[in-house]
Amino acid sequence: MNPTVSAATGKLGILMPGMGAVATTFVAGVIASRKGLAHPTGSLTQTANIRLGKRTEKRNPKIKDFVPLASLDSIVFGGWDVYGDNMFDAALKAGVLDRGMVELIREDLEKIVPMKAVFGKRYVKNLEGDNVKPQTSKLELIEELMADIENFKIANDCERLVMVWCGSTEIYHEAKEVHSSLANFEAGLASNDPDIAPSMMYAYAAIKSGVPFAMGAPNLCLDIPALEELATLTHTPIAGKDFKTGQTLMKTIVAPGLRARALGVRGWFSTNILGNRDGLVLDAPENFKTKEVSKGNVLDGILDAEQNPELWGDIHHKVRIEYYPPLGDNKEGWDNIDIFGWMGYQMQIKINFLCRDSILAAPIVLDLALFLDVAKRANLSGIQEWLSFYWKAPQTLPGLEPIHDLFKQLEKLENTLRYLMGEELITNLGMDYYENVEEDVEL
Repeated sequence: MNPTVSAATGKLGILMPGMGAVATTFVAGVIASRKGLAHPTGSLTQTANIRLGKRTEKRNPKIKDFVPLASLDSIVFGGWDVYGDNMFDAALKAGVLDRGMVELIREDLEKIVPMKAVFGKRYVKNLEGDNVKPQTSKLELIEELMADIENFKIANDCERLVMVWCGSTEIYHEAKEVHSSLANFEAGLASNDPDIAPSMMYAYAAIKSGVPFAMGAPNLCLDIPALEELATLTHTPIAGKDFKTGQTLMKTIVAPGLRARALGVRGWFSTNILGNRDGLVLDAPENFKTKEVSKGNVLDGILDAEQNPELWGDIHHKVRIEYYPPLGDNKEGWDNIDIFGWMGYQMQIKINFLCRDSILAAPIVLDLALFLDVAKRANLSGIQEWLSFYWKAPQTLPGLEPIHDLFKQLEKLENTLRYLMGEELITNLGMDYYENVEEDVEL
């Protein structure tokens, strides 16, 4: 039986831990879109169509006209940041958007001021900030975050909330005993366990409050048993991790094509240069490793060495990120791909992607917020694998390999929407068209 999706009545509050380049670009874009000053390009919820039924029926509505999404006009914004700048000043400092556009929505942006953040220097070594909650016990910080969530909801008259992490990449660390169960995690909060990172505290506070949570960075966070257990207990949707934006987006487009044509890959070298706050954070080796692991797993999930060692059994995959301040948010990515084809003859593919990370991430934030809100209204809880389309490292049940192929991910997302709305799932088999034709032909 298909779930029932309740109506999107009232206001939807979108809370963001981290209100820098990604968050300000996202918020500015939504405000500009609802004022008719810009178009929400790149957002599936706002611009994409979805096919329903047979091709001959020609039913291809916009997703926003098919699924009961919250409207852009119903959204209010809030969040936390280690810097106290309002969103107008933060957007200017981020330097992603033209000042002229930011000035047009200045009044709206100036009203959005970040709450004091939970911050741990151990986890983000290259950042300094003074808009930070005093370092009391972790239990007290959790209580403060939950109070922030509730107060924001009341002050803005929100019927529902979602939270999307738009903050920095934390240092690489692996799951430990404190992360292994909800009981251990809560005991760790009480004892101020240093292995409970700030992002985990935001996630705990959100999930405990029944607020859907998406992890936009490659941090170890939602993908620990403790928070997965809490999400199930509180019937809260969660999804992660690491927004799929520039170079990894290209990999999940190109690699499935190489696999589809059974072409071999000997090596894939990727390097990026960028100069925004994300680049500064990743300039610390401990933080870069977190990103490296997230980006590195993508090819393994598409070009399976175990299934076909002759083609993909010995790929030399290397990823580099360099902090280069002059570029600001304009990241440049280079890929050198060494492939081989018939009789082992070698070929190369070169990709030079001059992308805008925050421009690519902003529509992802919007889509995740709206889709997680749909999931909550459909009474879905726990891991939302159908949102893998948006992640470098999609979260799945333990022991279940994630799908990295962008096109399979899109098929999964669209079929989930069809399922939620009681429409027939589409497999693209298409044999019924031809079988029906043959039945009508007189021999």
